[in-house]
Amino acid sequence: MQSGKAVWPWVLGVVVVGGAGTWLFRDQLQGLADGVSVPVQSTPTTAGAAPKPAATQDPAPPPIRHPLDAEAAADPALPTLADSDAAAWSALSELFKGEGALTVLLRDHLIQRLVTQVDTLDKASVPPTALAARPLPGSLQVEQGEGGERIAAANAARYAPYVQAFTALDPAAAAVAYKRFYPLIQQAYVDLGRPDGYFNDRLVSVIDHLLDTPELAQAPLVERDERGRYRFVDATLQSRSIGQKALLRMDAAQARAVKRQLRAIRAAITHG
Repeated sequence: MQSGKAVWPWVLGVVVVGGAGTWLFRDQLQGLADGVSVPVQSTPTTAGAAPKPAATQDPAPPPIRHPLDAEAAADPALPTLADSDAAAWSALSELFKGEGALTVLLRDHLIQRLVTQVDTLDKASVPPTALAARPLPGSLQVEQGEGGERIAAANAARYAPYVQAFTALDPAAAAVAYKRFYPLIQQAYVDLGRPDGYFNDRLVSVIDHLLDTPELAQAPLVERDERGRYRFVDATLQSRSIGQKALLRMDAAQARAVKRQLRAIRAAITHG
């Protein structure tokens, strides 16, 4: 991130489950320098390469690990994905008891944006097209400490309203809304180029990845790069995904609270 503004979308990402989270990881783009990547291009086929055997051209889709009873829960009056913005926003506003916590979200193509963002949270960098939220006010707060500059305790105040909103979310109610909108969510995932993918499995995988974020004994050391952006001094932290680095930037209590809520949401959208 630039030192001037903070952006941070974070977990879950789909209407219900994802709307909550989109703030926390948006901070990642301008603060602890990932850079901005461009969408991954497909690898061109080598000229003259022998075609793959027929048996490997159309592999069977992977088995669904966390099936949802989405057909029974889906609303037969759902709009099309292209016309879903108003309905998705209304559902999120009800879950979060008003729009206060959602003011940073971009409303257009809301489901598509949130699905795309969830799909990037375990990556090292994020394309601009994956962002689902506006920049937050303020900048990364640092303080001088042992060994150099560290993320300041005061930095947690910037995240506090959003962490509070996310952790106050009723996981059961979120799961009901998620299942209601799941046909549109799955369609958005297929439209990303995942014809055989099952979004709920992907969401669970991303949650598990975030839950694997290490817990630090103290705030991490940071330094500015040649472009003036902050990055973790510890190379093993700097190499982590945008989602994990977002959790590492919170204070310990916030990160633990977010992880507790992630576990509760995971339980609500799986059978175990």
